[in-house]
Amino acid sequence: MSDQGPTVRVRVAAYVLRRRAGHPVELLVFDHDADLPPGTHVPAGGVAPEEPLEEAVVREVAEESGLTRVRVLRPLAEEHTPHPIRRFPRHTTFFELEVDDDADVPDAWDHQVTGAGRDNGMTFHCRFEPLPLAFPLADGQDAWLDRLEA
Repeated sequence: MSDQGPTVRVRVAAYVLRRRAGHPVELLVFDHDADLPPGTHVPAGGVAPEEPLEEAVVREVAEESGLTRVRVLRPLAEEHTPHPIRRFPRHTTFFELEVDDDADVPDAWDHQVTGAGRDNGMTFHCRFEPLPLAFPLADGQDAWLDRLEA
């Protein structure tokens, strides 16, 4: 038996922004009908061994929203918090990303999640919401929104 304690799950979370002339800055969020923690979320998930964090966050955005024309702007914050239900330790790096200027992205859409996570095959109801948000995000994911560049 190891005396090093439980394994920490390394994760990334994505604040994907959309900037359009004449509109407030918008944040990509989604809701779901699954047995995951309830509420509105931003794309987030685990990092594979040896996977660079910037690649992981772009992958998570694609898997959970279908958006592939995004670019990483910068890391925003790191936090160490337990999973809200199962309580295992997590280390999450939050990133600021933006949708490519020429990407034709709808205001709202449904996306069937891909990838190896337990959310594979679930439907996420994605949309862009103006900032500042009028509601909290699930699992404290809104903790670093004040660090975004306007």
